[in-house]
Amino acid sequence: LKKSNDAPSILHFPVFILLPIIISEVVAGPDLIDSNRQALLDFVAAVPHTRKLNWNSTSPVCGYWIGVTCNSDKTRVIGIHLPGVGFHGLIPANILGKLDALRVLSLRSKDLDGVLPSDITSIPSLRLLFLQRNNLSGRIPESLSPLLARLDLSFNSFTGDIPSSIQNLNSTKLIVLRLENNSISGFIPSLNLSRLRILNLSNNNLNGSIPKSLQNFPDSSFKGNHLLCGTSLVARSTSPSPEPSASSQIRNKTSHNKFLVGYIIGMVIGGLVLLFLLILIAIVCCIKRKNSNVRVTSKGKSENEKQPNKDFGSGIQEAEKNKLFFFEGCSYSFDLEDLLRASAEVLGKGSFGTAYKAALEDGTTMVVKRMKEVVVGKKEFEQQMEVVGRLGGQHPNLVPLRAYYYSKDEKLLVYNYFPNGSLFTLLHGNRDGERTPFDWDSRLKVALGTARGIAHIHTDGGLKSVHGNIKSSNVFITQELEGCISDVSLAPLMTFPISRALIGYRAPEVTDSRKITQKSDVYSFGVLLLEMLTGKAPLQQAGGRDNMVNLPRWVKFVVREEWTSEVFDVQPLRYQNIEEEMVQMLQIALACVARAPEMRPNIEEVVKMIEEIRVPESKNLTSSEAGSNVDTP
Repeated sequence: LKKSNDAPSILHFPVFILLPIIISEVVAGPDLIDSNRQALLDFVAAVPHTRKLNWNSTSPVCGYWIGVTCNSDKTRVIGIHLPGVGFHGLIPANILGKLDALRVLSLRSKDLDGVLPSDITSIPSLRLLFLQRNNLSGRIPESLSPLLARLDLSFNSFTGDIPSSIQNLNSTKLIVLRLENNSISGFIPSLNLSRLRILNLSNNNLNGSIPKSLQNFPDSSFKGNHLLCGTSLVARSTSPSPEPSASSQIRNKTSHNKFLVGYIIGMVIGGLVLLFLLILIAIVCCIKRKNSNVRVTSKGKSENEKQPNKDFGSGIQEAEKNKLFFFEGCSYSFDLEDLLRASAEVLGKGSFGTAYKAALEDGTTMVVKRMKEVVVGKKEFEQQMEVVGRLGGQHPNLVPLRAYYYSKDEKLLVYNYFPNGSLFTLLHGNRDGERTPFDWDSRLKVALGTARGIAHIHTDGGLKSVHGNIKSSNVFITQELEGCISDVSLAPLMTFPISRALIGYRAPEVTDSRKITQKSDVYSFGVLLLEMLTGKAPLQQAGGRDNMVNLPRWVKFVVREEWTSEVFDVQPLRYQNIEEEMVQMLQIALACVARAPEMRPNIEEVVKMIEEIRVPESKNLTSSEAGSNVDTP
C-alpha cells in the first residue's frame, strides 16, 4: 500500500506495539492452565500412590480430574484435596509451588515422609494446608503464606523450633494452628492472632513459659510438653514450700488427729449414702427394663439434632473408617473422616432415614443420609447401590448417589447438596411458614423434569424397576430450576412395608397388597401434580382433627361440582394466560390418580402429555423450529 505524505502512519505503529499484547491475551488462559496441568502430572508421576487417578495429558483438568478444583474461568487450579489416594514417599520440591493460585492443599493421612518443601508453604494464595498424619520430618519452613487460615501439620515427625514467621501472619486470617504430636522443641513464640480459635501444641518437646497472648487456651492445647510452664500449667511451675517451724508442726499434728476422726466419720456417712444410691439405681434400672418396649426417644432425637455430625457417625468403629465407596466418574476426593469432622445440620427426617447437610473443611457441601431399618447383608446392599449409582448417574433429573458407606450398624449415603431446596419447601414454605414465589412456568418445568426422571427409572431399570417413594420432599430444584428426584430405588432395602412411607401419595392397591409397581409410582406422581396445582398438602383436614381427606378425593369432588377454578393455587393464577394450561395439567393429574391401575397412563405417556401443554406456542414457527422446541417446557 502506498502511504500518503500528509497522512501519518497511525495504523502501522500501534499494531506492532499491540500485537504481542493481543497474542499474549489470547494464549494466556491455555498457557496458564497447561502449566498447572503439567505441575500436577509431574507431581503424581514423582510420588507413588495406591489409588488410581484419572489424571492424564488429554482429559480436561477442571471438573474432571479427581480431587482438583479450578477457579470460575478455569485458568487456575485453586484446590487439591486428595485425602484417600495413598501417597507415600518424598514430596518433590519446586512442583506444587508452581500452582500460584492454589488455596487448598490436603494430602493428609498418607505415608509421605522427608522434609516439607518451602515452595509449598510459601504459595502466596494458600489458605488451607492439611498435611496431618504423615511422617514428614525436619524443620517447619519459615516461609509461610500470609493468607493462611488453617495450618494442620499434626501427627508427623517435625523437629526444630516453631517458625518465628508465624508471628508475622495476618492476625485476622489464621483461625486454626495444629502442631500436636511432633518433636518440636524450643520456646513458644508470642502469637498475637486475633482470630485464632483452635490451637494445639500438645505432645512435643517445648519448654519455657506459655506466652501471655496464649494463656486463654485450655491446658489440653499444651499438655505433653514436660518442660513447659505458665499460668495454664500452674502445678508445674510452683516453687517448693519453706520448712515449717516447731510450733507450727505441733499445731499441725493436733489438727491432723482431728482431721482423722472427721475423715473416718465422713467415710462411714459416705459409704451409707453410696449404698443407698446403688439400691436406688438398681430399682430405676429394673423399671426401665420393664418399660423398654414403650420407651419414648424424642429426647434422644433432640440431642442428635444439636450434634448431627456425631449422630451420623456414632455407630462407626475406628477400624472401619475411611471405607467410603465412590462411584466411577465422581470428582470428589474426601473420605469418611472428612464427613465425620464436617459441621453438619439436620435437613429432615424421612421414611428412609435422616438427612444431614455436611460442610467439609475445603468448602464442599454434601448431603449425608443415615439409613434406618435396613438389615440386608453387605452383598445385597452393594448390589442395590450399584443399581442406584447407575440409574442416578445417567440422567440429569435424578439425584446422583456419589458415595456410600456400609457396616453392620451404619449405612450412609452421600449425595450432592441442592441450595434451592425441595419442591415441598417451595409449595408449603419453610418452618416459619414463608413461601418463595413459585410461578407457573417454574412449576411446569419442575413437573416435566420430575416425570422424565421417573421415566428413566421405569425404562432403563427394567419392567420391575420402580422408585417407590415419590413425594414433594424428595424432589429437589436444580440451578436451572428443574425437578430432580432423589431416593432412587431405595425401597427394596427397607424392612418395613414401603406403603407406610407413602402416606398421602399411596395408591389404593398398595394399601391392600403392600406392593409397589410402576403404576403406583404414576399414582404418586399424580398426587404430586395435584399438590403443585393446588398448593395443598396431600392430606387435608375436613371437619374434625381426626377426619382426614386425601387430595385426589377433594379435587375430584370440587371438579365434579364444577368449581374447577376453586382448585388452583392463587399464587400462579396471578399471571395471565396460564389457567388453560393449568386445566390441561389437572386433566393429566386426574388420569394419573385413577383408582384402577390399568386406567392410568404409563409415565412415558405422561411425559409426552406434559410436553404437549406448550405445543400450541410453536404453531407460528417453521417445522424445523417447532421440532427443535418440542422438549422445551
